[in-house]
Amino acid sequence: MDIIQWIILILIIAFFVSRFMPVKGVTNITVQEAKDKFKETSVQFIDVRTPGEYKANHRKPFKNIPLSNLASKVDTLDKDKEVVVICQSGMRSAKAAKMLKKQGFQKISNVKGGMSVWI
Repeated sequence: MDIIQWIILILIIAFFVSRFMPVKGVTNITVQEAKDKFKETSVQFIDVRTPGEYKANHRKPFKNIPLSNLASKVDTLDKDKEVVVICQSGMRSAKAAKMLKKQGFQKISNVKGGMSVWI
């Protein structure tokens, strides 16, 4: 392999590693830990599933802001308050958490397993 092939291989590996590594500043929490936060008034609860998924099954106090709309609605959230994000399995909420982190949010929690493990 020549040097260019090595550089391309390293870039591809770095890309995939960065996609799956946990984001600094994002905490993965359990459903029970999310429920424990319901008592706190300074926490914002965001459900990033589609409106249809949300309508079929959701929990208060989660507010529905679909992942596809989150970028345009980010200014309706308070960057100084903690944000708890949930989706169906935890994948979309992980993407949402990463996006919120890039937008300057400091304290973000992603519910592991999402609504699929909610009891």
